Amino acid sequence: MGWGTELWDQYDNLATHTQKGIDFLERYGSFIRDRSAIEIEYAGKLRRLVKNYQPKKSKEDEENEFSSFQAFKCVLKEVADLAGQREVVAENLQLQVLQGISLLAKNLRDERKKSLNEGALLTQNLNSQIASLDRAKRNYEKAFREAEKSIDSYQKADADFNLSRAEVEKQRNNMNIRCNQSEDAKNEYANQLQKTNKLQQTHYETSLPEVFNRLQELDEKRTRGLKEFIKGAADVESAVAPIIARCLEGMVKAADSINEKEDSLKVIEKYQSGFQPPGDLPFEDLSKADSDTSNNSQNYTSTSGLNHLTAKGTTTQKLKKRVGIFGIFASNKKIVEACIQVKNNLSTDGMKEDFSDLPPTQRRKKLAAKVHELQQKVSQEQAASEGLMKMKGVYEANSLLGDPRSVEEQLNESVTKLEKLRQELERYQKMLDQANSHTQHSPQANRVIQNGQRSSSLHNYRHSNGSSNHDHDDHGEDHPDHDAGSLSSSSASPESGLGTSHTSLPGSGQGSTNDQPINDEMYYEADALQPLGTCKALYPFDATSEGSIPMSEGEELLVIELDQGDGWTRVRRLCSPSGWEEGFVPTSYIESTLYA
Repeated sequence: MGWGTELWDQYDNLATHTQKGIDFLERYGSFIRDRSAIEIEYAGKLRRLVKNYQPKKSKEDEENEFSSFQAFKCVLKEVADLAGQREVVAENLQLQVLQGISLLAKNLRDERKKSLNEGALLTQNLNSQIASLDRAKRNYEKAFREAEKSIDSYQKADADFNLSRAEVEKQRNNMNIRCNQSEDAKNEYANQLQKTNKLQQTHYETSLPEVFNRLQELDEKRTRGLKEFIKGAADVESAVAPIIARCLEGMVKAADSINEKEDSLKVIEKYQSGFQPPGDLPFEDLSKADSDTSNNSQNYTSTSGLNHLTAKGTTTQKLKKRVGIFGIFASNKKIVEACIQVKNNLSTDGMKEDFSDLPPTQRRKKLAAKVHELQQKVSQEQAASEGLMKMKGVYEANSLLGDPRSVEEQLNESVTKLEKLRQELERYQKMLDQANSHTQHSPQANRVIQNGQRSSSLHNYRHSNGSSNHDHDDHGEDHPDHDAGSLSSSSASPESGLGTSHTSLPGSGQGSTNDQPINDEMYYEADALQPLGTCKALYPFDATSEGSIPMSEGEELLVIELDQGDGWTRVRRLCSPSGWEEGFVPTSYIESTLYA
């Protein structure tokens, strides 16, 4: 069924319907345009949100260590990716949907105008023919009445004997003329009627139905186009759905990566000072003599003064000195010199170069990080120096490649810089050894922190070596041996000699530096140290440096000390019921499971 046959008389209604259809298509285009604007605005607000909540990088970026902080950064990254996908949706809606709607609406409007103009012309021709038919009919009616009237006049004149023959002949001639005119008008009317009927038949059966059918095709094309555009908008959204799903999965993974226990341990590691809690306050007996009270007061003051420590581990003592007005001006030079000296002793982050203003634990961490940094710089500078040496050798062998003297200046600068770095590394290495020495002598060094913290006790170290060195100075205090200092200062690889294989129980004399037997009490103390957990080797590892031990893939070991940030974990392998072996392995090569 088509519009041409079923709606042959609904020209005006079809014109109105097609106009409304095109208006509806353009309205949908406006909807897509506004939606694209909203998507772009939404993406922009998401990006501003990410920018506003992006954490500012601090000098040390210590907060980045926490899993919750890392998870939030991952969420921000995923939100930024979501904003990018919303921008992709807006761009594709404009390119694939909105432009198509605008082009289709323009074409439909032009085709509708052309069809309606053709229909109007056909209707105008038909109306003109009908008007001609009406004129011919009116002429025929008029001529027919005049002919009848002339016939009546002739019949009356012919019957009237009083009229002359000439008058009767005149009426006859008039009758003949009127009859001929009536006949001509009749023929014209018949001719116009035939033409009108033929034109009307062609108009309503062929010409106008073709116009209406084109309008029907136009409207169906609009409807079909709207269908495709709606599906296209949905396809644009579906195209980014997998990426959006991956972004949401990334947020879920970021949330799952948060470990509150690890964050708590990192807080301990970050703020642990290494100081001992204050001792008991002395009792002041007021009934004793003033001298005893004075002595107790002095003892209390000296005892409590050691405990009034700031967060940086330094004593807060305020020294006041009265000076005269002339002393103020006289001391200006000394003040300036002191400020310059203090400024030179501070690092770029406001701390002293030796980090002496930090608590012991934090100071050791800073010194270890500084040693590691200097070791990397020394390695880089040494590699650069070796490269310059090779280049100089090549130039000397073949002068066409370059002048060897051009490399000497750079080589001298590199050697000088390398020497300075080595001196600085040696200085920080000594400071780190001293800090570790103080830590090993302190009672706190013998305390093992649970939940994955490292034990820095001296017995644990000696147990790993299977030996017990007792070196005393004149005052009877223990001094750490060279290997202990090397272990604490190592940051790139274990070089402390802790990988010594123990094939017998401690006390058998193997592995001891002084061949002094260990008594039962010392053996019990070393054996009481429990492992922190177990680990499984993910990859095979060949020990290439001193202090490390090899392992095979899938091998299970005991975790003795956790990674302190240098990338190495200390483990123990049970070789036999009466022997074991300890050393360091790469942390990335194992999967650890700590005891609860």
